[in-house]
Amino acid sequence: MKDVNVLVENGVDIKKSLELFGDMNTYDMMLEDFLKEVDGKVSNAKRYLDMSDMPNYAIIVHSLKSDCRYFGINHLADMYYEHELAGKRSDIFYVKENFDALMQETKKMLNVLKRYMGI
Repeated sequence: MKDVNVLVENGVDIKKSLELFGDMNTYDMMLEDFLKEVDGKVSNAKRYLDMSDMPNYAIIVHSLKSDCRYFGINHLADMYYEHELAGKRSDIFYVKENFDALMQETKKMLNVLKRYMGI
């Protein structure tokens, strides 16, 4: 059985997330789908940054922000939101200066989610 405390102890707002998903069973099913596709989204964000393609970077980090909000990972969603805004204003300096911190936090939270899911 999954231990929701793994999520709560790492700052995941399960109560807020359940307002959207309704129950933990649905949360878990959607989280499983998210974990299957998130690496591709993160890779695309890096690729767009490497190409200095700020419009597409803003789109992909917007998607990641939304995913994080849905799953109650609000602090990471806030980080993605700042990157989304920077992408929209073509502030590549901000994105480059803060990308490593964003990726470190993303990796940390993905590890928490995988531990919760038993992956």
